[in-house]
Amino acid sequence: LDPSTRTALKGKGDFESPNFTPPEGAPPTQGMVGGPTGYVGRNIHFGIREHAMAGIATGMALHGGVLPFAATFFTFSDYMRPSIRLAALSKAHVIYVWTHDSIGLGQDGPTHQPIEHLASLRAMPNLMLLRPADANETVEAWKLAVAHTEGPVGLVFTRQKLPIFDRNTLAPAAGTAKGAYVLADCAAGPPKLILIATGSEVSIALEAHNQLTREGVASRVVSMPCWDLFEAQPQSYKDAVLPPGVKARVSVEAGSPLGWERYVGLEGAIIGLNRFGASAPGEIVMRELGFTPEHIVKVAKSILAGNRPG
Repeated sequence: LDPSTRTALKGKGDFESPNFTPPEGAPPTQGMVGGPTGYVGRNIHFGIREHAMAGIATGMALHGGVLPFAATFFTFSDYMRPSIRLAALSKAHVIYVWTHDSIGLGQDGPTHQPIEHLASLRAMPNLMLLRPADANETVEAWKLAVAHTEGPVGLVFTRQKLPIFDRNTLAPAAGTAKGAYVLADCAAGPPKLILIATGSEVSIALEAHNQLTREGVASRVVSMPCWDLFEAQPQSYKDAVLPPGVKARVSVEAGSPLGWERYVGLEGAIIGLNRFGASAPGEIVMRELGFTPEHIVKVAKSILAGNRPG
């Protein structure tokens, strides 16, 4: 699905017969493969065949000698699921690149907007799922995906443009390797409130944090790109990121709220989605369904006031 995922290996040719001739009027291919036997191009155009693509990628990984990746819209991971599960069972080193990861993709509408996918794939054993928040976290996520050899890795990316965080004032993106890290903190003392977010919602949570800071509320932003990596950390690290004494917590993720209870607790709030999306420009859908700094601030203040999330 390269025209949409932009994942082609540039200049590496297409996997096709050396005798292949594009139909009259068709655009030229990325580079004819050549060679005495052909079939040496490194980009395989599967067509809209996610199940076959994922199965073939598993076979390539188990054969050895290559590190295959497969790319499509995140919602179409549904078609790949049996092959993802077999890759996880086999601990095959496959990388899945899933783009268009939320309601933020906009006008394609509910059929293309993933809701339950993060929760369901997080539940699969041996599958490491990462949802980075900016370009720097993406670099770190790719490093982890290449180095991880105990099973498949899913990299979950947004469609919409995201800001690149200023790491001179915020924490280094190397914290991605621990699954979650304190991206921004209060100036002094322990926080009274913790905002936890993933992917494209981290920048929104950061804006909410800045607003709360201006209003004198001591808050912390935790970027949590990978639950599994965070759970693998020592308890001392987990407690440093999410101090047990700080009960006011709000998670922000444009997907199913299922599972976030473990991080926000009974006294926290989950900003998520218990419904399908809508067809409209992405920024409008995000706004109408509550993924704005203003809504996060409102929910946070309600939690700080002792109101139970509803």
